[in-house]
Amino acid sequence: MATSKHSVLYLRLKKRIYTKPNQQVSLGQAARLLAEDDALERRLKELVLYEHKSADGNRVVIDLLQIVRAIRQLEPDMAVEAYGDPQVLVMVAEKPVKPRISVLILAWLLLFFGAGLAIMNFHTDVSMKEVHIRIVELITGKKTEHPLWFQIPYSLGIGLGMVLFFNHLFRKRFNEEPNPLEVELYMYQENVNAYVIADEMRKKSDYDQTNGNKHD
Repeated sequence: MATSKHSVLYLRLKKRIYTKPNQQVSLGQAARLLAEDDALERRLKELVLYEHKSADGNRVVIDLLQIVRAIRQLEPDMAVEAYGDPQVLVMVAEKPVKPRISVLILAWLLLFFGAGLAIMNFHTDVSMKEVHIRIVELITGKKTEHPLWFQIPYSLGIGLGMVLFFNHLFRKRFNEEPNPLEVELYMYQENVNAYVIADEMRKKSDYDQTNGNKHD
């Protein structure tokens, strides 16, 4: 049954969704919906937008125009108000990828020793030991080759500063503010999504042009 001419569907596409091979993707999976009628909203959530095929690979982009076309076929008189991103990226995988403990430990060791060597090399480059000796001499009036009472708190301060900088101590967060690493990871993921979507849209455009030329 068609809706009235004043029916409006508000939708916001998700950035990225996951599905299994050879499965269907519905509108409810790809977007958040808001319609005037609850029954209509439930029916639209079941609307199939895409069915995966092995030839499509493990990444598929569903475009907003494709979604609007599918909605208009089901509800010709419905007005669609879309917000947010104009595409949703569909990642196809048999099962979620779980992190491997051995790789995680290896990466942790590499980062730990790499960061330690970077700090030691920096201190060597700027002659930090001589600086500490000179600071202690200015404070106490005596020159000491190993001012441990100054160097030990300095070393502990570096570790404390890193903990505060990354806002984490193991699983404990000190506040809700994202740390710089989380921000960089978020920006990296956004850039990857943008690139993948642009690349998939280019491939789709090339495919449509090729098929169009063949038909011509």
